[in-house]
Amino acid sequence: MPGLPEVTVAGTLTADPEIKYFDSGVCVANFTVAANDRRFDKDQGQWVDASATFLRCQIWRQEAEHVVESLSKGNRVLVTGALKQRSWETEHGEKRTVMELAVTEIGASLKFATAAVRKATREAATGEPAAQPAGPPPF
Repeated sequence: MPGLPEVTVAGTLTADPEIKYFDSGVCVANFTVAANDRRFDKDQGQWVDASATFLRCQIWRQEAEHVVESLSKGNRVLVTGALKQRSWETEHGEKRTVMELAVTEIGASLKFATAAVRKATREAATGEPAAQPAGPPPF
């Protein structure tokens, strides 16, 4: 796929995701994922953690609400998205650059945990819950 590099990161949420609503009704959730490498040190006979890499992430709209409702600090997650670089200048004239992940998919990692998945329903334009189909769910 041309364009920005898409990456998948496995890591741990460093804090509860935070959500912000705009006047238009659109919302965004921001969170940070800490990822580190772990290797077995034969000399020490134990696992050793490398230093962590912290990646700031954001996800928009209904998915943002799902993240805030479903995940919290300490949860291990798998996150996929486009890696973006953002630059700005501070009020003191210092230039800053940060790498961020524009999230397209996120889920709980089941490597060290279990999860119960509950399908979300979309709301109709009237604000009423969407009608549920008759019969069992498609999966």
